[in-house]
Amino acid sequence: MGKSTLVSIRIITGDIKRLVQFFEDVTATTAKWATDDFAELVTNSFILAIGSTRTLAFFGEGVAQAATNKSVIIEFLVDNVDRDYERIQDLNCEIVQKPTTMPWGNRSLLFRDPDGNLINLFTPVSDEAKTKFASR
Repeated sequence: MGKSTLVSIRIITGDIKRLVQFFEDVTATTAKWATDDFAELVTNSFILAIGSTRTLAFFGEGVAQAATNKSVIIEFLVDNVDRDYERIQDLNCEIVQKPTTMPWGNRSLLFRDPDGNLINLFTPVSDEAKTKFASR
């Protein structure tokens, strides 16, 4: 098998309009709607796909369940996490951790989307972290 490339992450939701609007606000990106049940937010590095629970019929019964994620954090590299924190507070979402400098050199803001998924906005602040993310 050859090298793999992450292309997209898909979230399944019971309220697609609400979740797409939330991520449009978080990413300052306009979603591209393929159908009423599927939209994509295209970023510089990957696509955040959002599908309604109705799309699960194409994959089989019980393959996914909306609003039950307890193990994945969706992370976005941003220019200034402290500035974004002011904007994110206006979205009326649960802030899990205010901007905090982590031991690995990123300043991180952790919050939940309307379905409870963890979202991390981060800015590299240490020299090592800045070097790591310089090309992204």
